[in-house]
Amino acid sequence: MNAGRFVARLTRKSRSNFFYAFVLLPRAQRDAIFAVYAFCRIVDDIVDERCGDRAAQRRQLDEWRREIARVFEGEPVHPAGQRLQAAVRRFPIPRAALLEIIDGVEMDLEQSTYETFAALHPYCYRVASAVGLCTIEIFGYRDPAARDYAVDLGIALQLTNIMRDVEPDARMGRVYLPQEDLRRFGVAGADLAAGRYTEAFVELMRFEAARAREYYARAWRALPPGDRRRLFAAEIMGRTYFALLEAMEARRFQVFGERVTLPTGRRIRIALSHWAGAHLSMSARGDRAAARRAG
Repeated sequence: MNAGRFVARLTRKSRSNFFYAFVLLPRAQRDAIFAVYAFCRIVDDIVDERCGDRAAQRRQLDEWRREIARVFEGEPVHPAGQRLQAAVRRFPIPRAALLEIIDGVEMDLEQSTYETFAALHPYCYRVASAVGLCTIEIFGYRDPAARDYAVDLGIALQLTNIMRDVEPDARMGRVYLPQEDLRRFGVAGADLAAGRYTEAFVELMRFEAARAREYYARAWRALPPGDRRRLFAAEIMGRTYFALLEAMEARRFQVFGERVTLPTGRRIRIALSHWAGAHLSMSARGDRAAARRAG
């Protein structure tokens, strides 16, 4: 299959919350983002089978480590690897971050629970923040603080994902919410898998939501004003997932049963408003600078 068609088909099929942030990018950036996203989806899918052959899954991940080496040094054999090579030749996507993503998904083969948030943090960094460190190199930035923004936003997004998917993850035997938090509020992993909606569960989720909000706030404090226009797609992703967090809060964290999602129209409005806001803000700063020079 043509490598471009393979990646495009995968991203269209997904239609994730990120999709509407990506479509507003210029073509070269969009193609590179889709290539990174396709890579992430493929390696994540390798470990996303509860009863999969662990040895075979590890071999597939090792093959992707070799494919990343070919992306940077040789001739990739996978269609997604071929598109990723085109992306890394055009943008300074860090090899180390791509390998961190593989390391992150491999953690799902090694452990299914985390005792503390400190133990969970490296997982969130690898499967989400490392993705952000790849994408900001495609978006472009000038202020190194953009890397702090990408890391903290990645943690916030992953925590939001964990909260939304707490039931299906638990049914697969994975409980990402820290065990010490579950004990603090009197909730068991079996309660999550069974979808037991109790006041104890609501209080647990309020606690987790406060942590996620802290990371959103840290990210937005780190966002360099001069890079806001370049990073508008990242902001769309962040604001979309923050709206998802708010949607969970509005329904008192009833996330059992039907998956909590944002209506397509809401996601489109978020994307367009932040795209327009970033561009208008940059235009206004340019006008003020021109006025100062003229004065």
